[in-house]
Amino acid sequence: MLIRNSSFDLERQNREVESRIVVALERISEAFRVLLWKESKVNTLSPIQIQILIFLRFHSREKSRISYLAKEFNMTKATVSESVKGLLMKSLVKKQPDVSDTRSYTLSLTEAGEQTASNVSAFSSFIEQPISQLDPAQKDAMLGGLLKLIHDLNRMGIITVQRMCYTCAYYRSDNGSHYCRLLQAALFDRDIRLDCPEHQAVTDPPPPAQILR
Repeated sequence: MLIRNSSFDLERQNREVESRIVVALERISEAFRVLLWKESKVNTLSPIQIQILIFLRFHSREKSRISYLAKEFNMTKATVSESVKGLLMKSLVKKQPDVSDTRSYTLSLTEAGEQTASNVSAFSSFIEQPISQLDPAQKDAMLGGLLKLIHDLNRMGIITVQRMCYTCAYYRSDNGSHYCRLLQAALFDRDIRLDCPEHQAVTDPPPPAQILR
């Protein structure tokens, strides 16, 4: 039986900085889980229902289909559908028929859903607060490292849906410099977006260069 090295091995952590970084990221993910569960108890919603509400609050209508949500959260359509069913029963979301396909529909927040989504989305402020206390160089280094990590995990197929600059058809890179064909502008490292509303996947037909207004 093949035994793989574990980042949670304390001896390995003492030897390798990569292992300590992995464990640190796991601790941060635990903080997100704790905060989500607290919001779940207060609002009598499951963590995934809260994530769906937040996603619908800040993303466009074409991304509000069950199939897209399933890819976004790496879940089956059946699991997402069950969560959405609960949100419909609580009158937090509503269905909007697709005029081009009567068998399909998109989701949107009700007035109560908008209020709930705005309230629960503030849970991230507890994590943002200590980050705000870092100096600019620390923030830039952290952001750059995390963006590269997410990009690599996406290429490995572990994280499926990404709307970051590195995976966008508008993005160009040359000797470490960044350029956006949509904005027709050079980008600094801190300008690289993790979730861009104008993202165009590189697998889609190449979009024409244009200026975003």
